[in-house]
Amino acid sequence: MPKRHKLTFEGQLGDELAGLLEIPDNEANAFVLMAHCFTCGKDIPAASRIARSLVASDYAVLRFDFTGLGGSDGDFSNTNFSSNVGDLIAAANFLRANYKAPSLLVGHSLGGTAVLAAAHHIAETKGVVTIGSPADPEHVAAQFMCDINLIEEQGEADVTLAGRTFTIKKQFLDDIRTSVDAEHIASLKRALLVFHSPSDKTVSIKEAEKIYTAARHPKSFVSLSGADHLLTSKQDAAYVANVIAAWATRYLGDIS
Repeated sequence: MPKRHKLTFEGQLGDELAGLLEIPDNEANAFVLMAHCFTCGKDIPAASRIARSLVASDYAVLRFDFTGLGGSDGDFSNTNFSSNVGDLIAAANFLRANYKAPSLLVGHSLGGTAVLAAAHHIAETKGVVTIGSPADPEHVAAQFMCDINLIEEQGEADVTLAGRTFTIKKQFLDDIRTSVDAEHIASLKRALLVFHSPSDKTVSIKEAEKIYTAARHPKSFVSLSGADHLLTSKQDAAYVANVIAAWATRYLGDIS
């Protein structure tokens, strides 16, 4: 049976973050660091299903809750895109110090945009995977567009996302406007795999086109025809994991 370790480590803002590391019975091909979607958590079905499938293919996978979400400490309203990237770097540092640095970064939705940024700061990373991700974090502002003026005027506002209420501060808006651009993606210098569904109603497939066009080879694109943004179908999540596992053996070279 694969080993499951609940663990904690210090995030970018000094808060204790909750993680789950799953290690296969056999020697791990590589360590994978996963980033969940905006305001989601490490236990969202897509993340847990992809992780389990990767572990079944002999990859060790760490997924964790960003600051202020899920089981992690901290105040979500004090976070931003840059702090998410910092949390990813902290997670990679934890793996490096206690197990092995991640060779592969996988991110879902805004988590994919975050791993594109974090990869520049994790030297051991050889491959990056995005799933339904925007090309830049400012795209996420469309999810609370009606509240933008209020946030700008008052400095913060309560925003309802996926049926839950979160406080978004002006510093969040300021941060996402200056985070990632096409040149940042072009200078990635890692193998890139982009997944996106043509029917994604949350993040347009045009965002995947932007990522793919900006990136340099080696790069690959896989269409998730019929899938929704959150990959709620077990079959879609399993397909993504199986493709990642096969792709990694070709593009990451010696990843043992």
